[in-house]
Amino acid sequence: MKNRLKVLRAERDWSQADLAERLKVSRQSVNAIETGKYDPSLPLAFKIAELFELRIEQIFLHD
Repeated sequence: MKNRLKVLRAERDWSQADLAERLKVSRQSVNAIETGKYDPSLPLAFKIAELFELRIEQIFLHD
């Protein structure tokens, strides 16, 4: 699954650590999601969408 997380994070000038802190996950988790090595759980996907004030499908794109 592709995602726009890195772009959205960069638009806000947040580091991976900044985003991880806001989501209460590890920086490694953020990195794995951004690189497509890990798909977030549904609750985490909702949390990400809420943080960026977007719908899940505006962040995560089906291949």
